[in-house]
Amino acid sequence: MQQVSTSLTLFLKIALPIIWTVFFLTFNMAVWKLDIANFGPIPIENFRIGLLFFLLLGIALLYWSVMRIKRVEMDKEYVYATNYFKNYRYPWHNIEGIEERDFKLFRSIHIKLKEPGKFGKKITFVASRRKFNSFIKENPNLFERFA
Repeated sequence: MQQVSTSLTLFLKIALPIIWTVFFLTFNMAVWKLDIANFGPIPIENFRIGLLFFLLLGIALLYWSVMRIKRVEMDKEYVYATNYFKNYRYPWHNIEGIEERDFKLFRSIHIKLKEPGKFGKKITFVASRRKFNSFIKENPNLFERFA
């Protein structure tokens, strides 16, 4: 079994959302406790509402992006996916397709399943370029039907 997702998955999935949410939630609470009429040129009520909207929008974006990524490992028989709380394995014959998106800084891989698994019909992970390419070179026959 070889890990093909980046080692930063734990940081991206758990630490980043927690740090970001705690920081902006604390900042939000501090601004709501302020007893001033203006925050610079902005009326304090407008600033509070804008900051609250920013916090909620940020939490939603984190939930729909980085919190959905999984840590993925592969071998010749199965693809293993974990959200760090639960682990599941999916046989290669249950995989319908593999889609890759290269964003220059990182590469996301979307594994589409024929039948929905415990994580849904699609498993998304941020690939380690070196590890994922190494696994493909070692097991080209597994990826031939997806090309």
